[in-house]
Parts: sequence; structure tokens; C-alpha cells
Amino acid sequence: MSYFKQGKNELGGTSAGGEPRLVGNPVPEDTSPENISTLGRNLTITGNIVSEGSVQIFGRVIGDIHAKSLSICEGAQVEGNVMAQETVIRGQFKGVIHSDSVKIQGRASVEGEIFNKSLSVEENAQFEGMARRLEKPVVAPSNIQAKAEKPAWAQTADVVPFNDGVR
Repeated sequence: MSYFKQGKNELGGTSAGGEPRLVGNPVPEDTSPENISTLGRNLTITGNIVSEGSVQIFGRVIGDIHAKSLSICEGAQVEGNVMAQETVIRGQFKGVIHSDSVKIQGRASVEGEIFNKSLSVEENAQFEGMARRLEKPVVAPSNIQAKAEKPAWAQTADVVPFNDGVR
């Protein structure tokens, strides 16, 4: 459905005020759609990412990712640790993956360790490293976990307060 062009069966006449009205419900039937967070091609993130939903990466991430599902798309680069229930890699990855299901597809390049329950590597994909079976399933982060995780700089013991008494 387009809100910008009038197509067949999208606008159903006019209201009493002369404005077009929508026919049908523009909101999906499912009232709890899964959130998908997308990092664009021209974006580089240095730091950790925690998401209750799915994450799609088209750019570059240097850091850890904890999500319900992760898709490292063609052309994307990720260096770090991944924890997700489902991981699909079509780009480049270097690090450690903990995931129930890992799919290395297309011309993907993966270097590191994979802890999984299910692993598939397509014909043209590259995997160099070690794969081991997971004993326990991976749990997606909850809203409480996402809020409780501290940034890396706050986890160090030698954090110096900003105001040191010198003016």
C-alpha cells in the first residue's frame, strides 16, 4: 500500500471534509511485529550492539553483537563476538560466534570459532577456523539485559571522574 500514490483499492473515496480516506487497515494484523534494526553501508560502528530483535548489517562493526537474529549482508564486515539464536553471514566476519543456527552463504568469508547447534556452509563461501557443538541453546537478550549492559569504558576499574577538583 502506498500513502503517496493513489492505486486501486487503496483510497476509498473522500471523507466529509473532501480528504481521501484509506480503505482497510494500514496497521498489520499482528500487533507485535518484530523489530529489525539495520546498519547502512556507509556506517561504521565501534562498540557493542544489543538488540531484542533482528539486526541487519550492511556496513562495518567492530565490537560484540547480541541479538535475537543477525544478518551480515554482502559487503558488510564484522569483527568481534556474536551471540544470536540465528546468524546468517553473506559478508565478512572475524571472531567468535555462539548461535543455534549459523548459515554461511554466497561469497561469505568467516574466520574464527563457531559454537552452534546447526551449521551450513554454501559451496562458494569460505570458513577458516573451528566449529563446535553448543550444549545449551542461545537466549535472545531481553529488554532488561539491553538496559543493564554497560559500555566498555564504564566497565573498567580505573575510570576517573570528570570533575577532579581542578578549576
